[in-house]
Amino acid sequence: MSSVLIIGASGGIGSALADGFAARGAQVDRLSRSGDGFDVTDAGSVAQHLSGRGPYERVIVATGALEISGAAPEKTIKGLDPHAMADQFALNAIGPALVLSYAHALLYRDRRCVFAVLSARVGSIGDNRIGGWISYRSAKAAVNQIVRTAAVELARTHKGAAVVALHPGTVETPFTEKYLARHPSVPAAEAAQNLIGVMDGLGPAQTGGFFDYSGAELAW
Repeated sequence: MSSVLIIGASGGIGSALADGFAARGAQVDRLSRSGDGFDVTDAGSVAQHLSGRGPYERVIVATGALEISGAAPEKTIKGLDPHAMADQFALNAIGPALVLSYAHALLYRDRRCVFAVLSARVGSIGDNRIGGWISYRSAKAAVNQIVRTAAVELARTHKGAAVVALHPGTVETPFTEKYLARHPSVPAAEAAQNLIGVMDGLGPAQTGGFFDYSGAELAW
C-alpha cells in the first residue's frame, strides 16, 4: 500500500487529492491549518508537525491562496501593496520552502517517490503575456525556483525522487470562485484525478520540472 502525505488537506484540491489517493487504497496522512493547527508559514509549526514523519511515496503541498486578508490580485503594478505582497510570499513561497526543508526525511531514499508543490501557470515568466497579479505571480515564480533548487539537492541523495511544481488548472473551489467566469474550470475531484495521473507518470528524469494537469511541461 502506498503512503501519502497531503499538506493543506482541508482545502478544495487538497481534500480531493486525499480522497482520491484513499480511494486507491493508499495510507493517507492529512495535515491542515484548520484541522491540525499546521501553519506552513511558521517554522516552529512546520517542525512540530513534520519532525519524525515519513518516509512517504507521495508528499503534496496543496496550501496557498489567491486572496489573503481580503487583498485581491492587483490589476497593475500601480496597485501594489507591500504588506499584501509579503503575505503572498509567506504563504505561497516561504511555506512550501519550509516544508521542502524536511523533504530528505519525508521521502524514501530507496524507491521511486514524488514531492509535488501546487503552483500555477501564472507563475511562469515565459508564459506571462498579459501582466497583472504582480504579487501572486511573483510568489508562484519564487516557489517554482524553490522547487527547482530543492530538486537539485534531493537528486544527490534520493535517486528515485521527482520533486516538481504542478499547475492544477482552474479548479472549482472557494479559492477561485470569484474568477471562474473568466476561465474554463473543473470540479476539484476531477482536478485531483488529473494530478494523480500526472504524478503516476513522474520519475527521476522529470525532477525539477513544472507540469500542468495534462502532464505537459510548462515554461519557467
